[in-house]
Amino acid sequence: MIHRRLIDIQDMVSGSGLLSSNENQLIEGVSIDSRTVKQGNLFIPIIRLKDGHLYVREAIKNGAVATLWLKNHPNPPTDIPVIFVDDTLVALQSLAKNYRKQLSVKVIGITGSNGKTTTKDMVSSIAKTTFTVHKTKGNLNSEYGLPLTVLEVSEKDDIVVLEMGMSQRGEIEMLSTIAQPNIAIITMIGVSHIANLGSKEEIANAKLEIITGLQEKGTFIYNGDEPLLQKINDRFHKKQLRTLTFGEQSSSNDFYPTKIEMNSGFMQFCINHNDSPVFTMNIIGKHNVYNALAAIAVGKELGIPMKTIANGLQKVKLTDMRMQKIMGANGLTIINDAWNASPHSVRMAIETFQELVGYRNKILVLGDMLELGEKEVDYHKEIGQRISPNKIDYLFTYGNLSKHIAMEAQKYFERNRVFSYTNKNALIENLTRTVESQDIVLVKGSRGMRLEDVVNILL
Repeated sequence: MIHRRLIDIQDMVSGSGLLSSNENQLIEGVSIDSRTVKQGNLFIPIIRLKDGHLYVREAIKNGAVATLWLKNHPNPPTDIPVIFVDDTLVALQSLAKNYRKQLSVKVIGITGSNGKTTTKDMVSSIAKTTFTVHKTKGNLNSEYGLPLTVLEVSEKDDIVVLEMGMSQRGEIEMLSTIAQPNIAIITMIGVSHIANLGSKEEIANAKLEIITGLQEKGTFIYNGDEPLLQKINDRFHKKQLRTLTFGEQSSSNDFYPTKIEMNSGFMQFCINHNDSPVFTMNIIGKHNVYNALAAIAVGKELGIPMKTIANGLQKVKLTDMRMQKIMGANGLTIINDAWNASPHSVRMAIETFQELVGYRNKILVLGDMLELGEKEVDYHKEIGQRISPNKIDYLFTYGNLSKHIAMEAQKYFERNRVFSYTNKNALIENLTRTVESQDIVLVKGSRGMRLEDVVNILL
């Protein structure tokens, strides 16, 4: 993590007001949460729903040795060093950006409508076979999370894998400018956040902002099946970027699968490179093969042999709530994919789930897909049309939008096989009466639906 003198910190954040007697005070690490401050931290009081300045005293009690402070904000502390700044969030981002410049690491930046976290986990697992790696924890991919992740990087690390999330134009550009990646990945373009951005084309343009911070002669890896990502423009030529593509189509991609086999708990696949072995992953979902292709491309760029890349993929452990297979009570199997949902990710999850065999009943629990704009009802209806009554035994939906999934599916299912709820407790009550030993349940919905509550009851 960052370990610098306060005089250097002040310079990195364009701050002022540090007393000369405190210039050589060292800080180790940064926190924006007074509850998690560690000894030696610099505390940065962010103003969000609450004013972080109100928690500086608690941060000091928990070990903070210095703080930033918004100019003109009243009552700065007098018992620890203070650096005054114009905007504490901008200061956090500037500190991370300047720290990144001082690090001799390679940074891999990852964005996309779906698959960011899974691809991050795969890239990290591959890179760890050969290098010392630091990666984004959980889902800390925002204007706060990414700079905090950068500031946690050790000067002994070789590789940093950063996930970049967004909901508006300009956000990926800002994160990319902080991260200054050597390699950038766009996993795919979907319709998540279309309510904010207006069109899939604008979503693609927002994701392409990752090129802004990509270093000269860096590598841009993207989904070659997506026409919206094939806009090779001046940003590519000016930076002399190397481009690599992955996807399903053999005619338009540098990396594509030649064979995919899926079992109940793992997958095997081959790709179009002569030096590649058979890849095995202890996860399911055809869509994860394409995430793996992006990760394999990174491994090749880092000079890792294909056999070593295969070993890294086989050992990958996905972040929780991403097609996470867990055992519940009395032999029940649960696939927890409740972190988030979009039309693409729900379709892929259902496709995977429908192909699973060896279970007594297969039960779908789906929640609303949020932030889909004016076509949100249509997107939910389309999901309902994709659920096969020959491959799914029961469907439970939760939310005002997902009732349209149920209404469409009900056209094809027998009575008492489809249930729609706007009360989560009522859903859980019926679900727990329905599930039996040797059943399997897939749980998926947008973050705001908090369907992990259903998973926790089934455990």
